[in-house]
Amino acid sequence: METIRFGLIGYGKVAHLHAQALNDAKGATLVSVCGRNDQRRDEFAAKWKIKSRKDVAQMAALDQIDAVIITTPHPLHHDDALEAFAAGCHVLVEKPMALTEKECTAMIIASKKANKVLSVISQRRLYPSSMRIKEAINSGKLGKPSIGVVTILGWRDEDYYKSDPWRGKWETEGGGVCINQAVHQFDLLCWFMGPMKRLYAEWDNFNHPYIEVEDSAAATIRFANGGIGSILVSNSQKPGIYAKVHVHGSSGSSVGVQTDGGAMFFAGQEEKVVVEPPINDLWTIAGEENLLAKFKKEDEEFFKTVDLMTYFFSRQIEDFVQAIIEKVEPMVTGEDGREAVRLIEGIYKSGRDHLPVIFQE
Repeated sequence: METIRFGLIGYGKVAHLHAQALNDAKGATLVSVCGRNDQRRDEFAAKWKIKSRKDVAQMAALDQIDAVIITTPHPLHHDDALEAFAAGCHVLVEKPMALTEKECTAMIIASKKANKVLSVISQRRLYPSSMRIKEAINSGKLGKPSIGVVTILGWRDEDYYKSDPWRGKWETEGGGVCINQAVHQFDLLCWFMGPMKRLYAEWDNFNHPYIEVEDSAAATIRFANGGIGSILVSNSQKPGIYAKVHVHGSSGSSVGVQTDGGAMFFAGQEEKVVVEPPINDLWTIAGEENLLAKFKKEDEEFFKTVDLMTYFFSRQIEDFVQAIIEKVEPMVTGEDGREAVRLIEGIYKSGRDHLPVIFQE
């Protein structure tokens, strides 16, 4: 099998997870890292026994990399991706794809002009519990997906925001719970329900006075397929309860996934959490009601055998590698990543203006 040579743009906490995932992924090898801080970049390179370079152009020229994974703070994703395409690299970018729909569109256009693959980290799509929901929708068991619900009741403490200087600020993070924690569930919602037509939202900061950004948000969505959506996301519940995505269909059947449970994981604070396996927590499809307990048992047993922090990164990297080699679309396209950003940007705009946001076809 052909091996794709990867470079990392960024050397922060999540970059270490991607380095391990690349080591575990078939068809991928990590050869170098680039970034702006010489000391931190060199320390990262020494740990993973790879080359340390100033920028992506150096990685492409000196290390013959084929692709990059972008792990820098959110506001840098757009510029880093454009530099990577200009250097002749395929791009897999951490969530969120960028800060705005306009930036995402520029990234998509650049990828097409360069004839390179663009994908966005959305590894929760690969959870068995998420895949079952998508398969149920595609097979018509729900009828039309009529109602989509995202609920996140989590927690982030002051230590979390102090762990990196860019966290909790509009300029350097781009937002709070919506753009950082909820983006995975927003991606699943759009994957299950399809594109959006309009949205109304409210957001606020209730118990994090040491940050600028929102810690809670609520939104109502009308989807292009005629369905509706309800969102309630928050980082204000100690020590964290759960994150769930549910879909209710026109057939009267309902399905759901609890993607995260309890005090939820975040990179660099592994010792503070007990990771619960993602499971289907709702399944009322006619004739399949008894499958819920079976699914839960299967998932609990499966997740005892894998590292939840890196296993699904590796699987998405493998999908990305396959897309490069076979010249096909990846499982998560740039357009998919843009839809989640449209949702986030819409929440912020609606909450600021106190008006609904209408999405263009």
